[in-house]
Amino acid sequence: MRPLKLVPDNTNIAFLKYRTVAMALSLGLILASIVLCFTQGFNLGVDFVGGQSVRVSFQQPVNIPQLRERIEALGVGEATIQRFGNDREIAIRTPLPDDTDATAADRAATAIKDTVEKNYPGASVGAVQSVSGKVSQELFRTGATSLALAMIAIALYIWFRFEWQFGVGALFALFHDVALTLGFFALTQLEFDLNVVAAILTIIGYSLNDTIVVYDRIRENMRKYRKMSMEELLNLSINETLSRTVATSLSIGLVLTVLLVLGPDVIFGFTAAMLLGIVIGTFSSVYVSAAILLWLRLKPDSFLPAEAKADGTAPKAKLAKDLP
Repeated sequence: MRPLKLVPDNTNIAFLKYRTVAMALSLGLILASIVLCFTQGFNLGVDFVGGQSVRVSFQQPVNIPQLRERIEALGVGEATIQRFGNDREIAIRTPLPDDTDATAADRAATAIKDTVEKNYPGASVGAVQSVSGKVSQELFRTGATSLALAMIAIALYIWFRFEWQFGVGALFALFHDVALTLGFFALTQLEFDLNVVAAILTIIGYSLNDTIVVYDRIRENMRKYRKMSMEELLNLSINETLSRTVATSLSIGLVLTVLLVLGPDVIFGFTAAMLLGIVIGTFSSVYVSAAILLWLRLKPDSFLPAEAKADGTAPKAKLAKDLP
């Protein structure tokens, strides 16, 4: 049986020929994502805003305003009604009745369930999620802190392992991936909960791994081809790692697509964020993290000692020490 080759041998695609267009697209999407985050905001789940949430599967499409009136008529506060995937999958979110009354939340959940089952025969009511306001604020701070610390730690790691140009490139690529994922959730108003935070942390890890694979190959080629132009060297490095990048992204993407279509609603946000992150993470490792090295004026002999540059040669052992 012959092995499947997704990328033919000796592939030579001039990726960086289009780096200006690709970077302009990335900057435009980052700017649009930031604007959306501040103007549209996020549809925060009960993990972050507190309250009760229940998901219902109806037998037929539902009149949303009528359902909202029936829920609010129970006296459980302002209800937020949101569709999931189709017009028969609905999430109903209400504020917690009273933190001092332990049974009030259970009574409100029972009233909502009874109303739905009475007025919509055949409807299936899922489990009720309840999170207090105090816990949700702690979760929000913990989630935001986790994202910030992850990006800072990754920047420091890249900085020490490579050189400062690589650190700047990797950090910008991570910012690109996180910003576009947040912009997607602000645009679509999909529920933003702890599952999505976990997905973003996973995206950071995936994007970093992909970027380091490309950077390692760039560094190896800098030792081999000191007379090669930097654009040619970067294209060579990306093409040499292209087979691995395509195989990894495609296999993960196929699994996530199946989960997105056939998986349970509870992981819909996580799966959507991961699938988007795979696409933009692959794009950023090719067009963003590598292209930035050119704009930072990285050259094949950038890390050679001055005396080695002067005579155009350098001992291999000394070069290897300078490029750990």
